[in-house]
Amino acid sequence: MLWKDALYDYQMYLKLEKRVSANTIEGYLRDIQKLINYSDKQPLDYSQDDLRDFVHDFASSEYSVRSQARVISGLKSFFGYLQLEDFREDNPTSLLETPKIGMKLPDVLSEKEIDKMIEVIDLSKPEGQRNRAILEVLYGCGLRVSELINLKISDLFFDDGFIRVIGKGNKQRLVPISDYTIKYINLYKDSIRIHVPIQVGFEDFLFLNRRGKNLTRVMIFTIVKELSIIAGVKKTISPHTFRHSFATHLLKNGADLRAIQLMLGHESITTTEIYTHVDQEFIRDAIIKFHPRNK
Repeated sequence: MLWKDALYDYQMYLKLEKRVSANTIEGYLRDIQKLINYSDKQPLDYSQDDLRDFVHDFASSEYSVRSQARVISGLKSFFGYLQLEDFREDNPTSLLETPKIGMKLPDVLSEKEIDKMIEVIDLSKPEGQRNRAILEVLYGCGLRVSELINLKISDLFFDDGFIRVIGKGNKQRLVPISDYTIKYINLYKDSIRIHVPIQVGFEDFLFLNRRGKNLTRVMIFTIVKELSIIAGVKKTISPHTFRHSFATHLLKNGADLRAIQLMLGHESITTTEIYTHVDQEFIRDAIIKFHPRNK
């Protein structure tokens, strides 16, 4: 079996049987490519020693522990698939140990930093109102960037105070939306979007580029990055930072963790619990700053 055939079959398996998202599949294939670049062997030729050598060399490079863990996980999945389909009798990754990684607390923007980024948007340009609405939705609803760019007008249930979001694995969830966020979506939709020459097939997408197609992930990253620089925000941020900020600010203000889990679309409460650690840092800072014994 050649790499070309193995990768195609594995990709179809992930997509059709495991129902893995396109972004996750792309990540798996990108990590497997590191093994392909490492050796000229074909997938059925690898032994446990070959993979142990690869992991050792990979671990000795500049890659972080988190990256190492992700690559090993991807290799385990790939060779596990080959064994499942009887392409191999063994799984050469079975004895590979995934390095333990500490929990990385996500970067979070303060309310002041978010306000600064919104204030520097140039509303005199047509894309200004659109970008304002994008930031309000990212922060006000806690969407992933993939969920944002695929948000459709038919997903907006403003009279009921919800939007429908298609998340990982094509799972749907209803996310509450405030009147404040609704206002800025309607400003964009009713005063800017109606003047865009919409391409066939993109009529229902909410956020469009000037050519009438839906925005890409890269475009959202660019918008957020440029606004952070203009606003003088020193943190390294991405669209996902608004999702972290959404959850952290809700928790700080007393929202129930289970409710936050549902709004974020996390399958496990464990994933959401990372925000309790962010909140604990906030509480500790408050004690250090305000307790009379620390004056």
